[in-house]
Amino acid sequence: MEHEHSIQAIRNRLAAGPRQNYLRDWIYGGIDGSVTTFAVVTGVTGARLPAIVIVVLGFANLIADGFSMAASNFLGTKAEHDDFQRMEAIEHRHIDLEPEGEREEVRQIFARKGFAGADLDRAVELITADRQRWVQTMLADEYGLPQSVRSPGLAAISTFSAFIVCGLVPLVPFLLSASQALWLSILLTGIVFFIIGSVKSRWSTVTWWRSGLSTLLVGGIAAALAYAVGLVLRDLAK
Repeated sequence: MEHEHSIQAIRNRLAAGPRQNYLRDWIYGGIDGSVTTFAVVTGVTGARLPAIVIVVLGFANLIADGFSMAASNFLGTKAEHDDFQRMEAIEHRHIDLEPEGEREEVRQIFARKGFAGADLDRAVELITADRQRWVQTMLADEYGLPQSVRSPGLAAISTFSAFIVCGLVPLVPFLLSASQALWLSILLTGIVFFIIGSVKSRWSTVTWWRSGLSTLLVGGIAAALAYAVGLVLRDLAK
């Protein structure tokens, strides 16, 4: 992301601290919502069941699976919080019990970064002069932990909202009793797959259209498998 590099802009940006990004949670929920709900549509259609069954099973999937994903994301992100707090407590305890050993760790960390001589001594002195800065340095350089972790609540809300919004798209033609509802559902869901994939390219070096097509392909495979299962179950029921 581009940003200004004036002195004041840099000062303001650093003072605000790192911004937490929940767009990946939204994309994760959106892809899964679209795939699983469309799989219900194609599976039920393959089994030649009434449209009302598609609507009922689709909404049941939206609520149950959407909540399950949100709850899983909440618990997973909370586990990151718990681990961060645990390691933070450990570092505080180590500083209390073995301050010289912890200073030596800081020294070796900065020596590996290329510091030496008086510069290394000064870096160790500055870092260990502030306890919180000392602990943050150890968490980042010894354990590879981020400066801060994301909110479990916001992560869960992002996932659930995306699952509901994107997962609802395949059901819209059936809710409106549209003619050729299945083909319209296929078209709308394909568009959603492509849009999500295109947005996802922001986190990769792949071009937006290739990312969009790859996500469309994955969704199409999931839908084809669900449709095939519906056909098999229909034949077994005869």
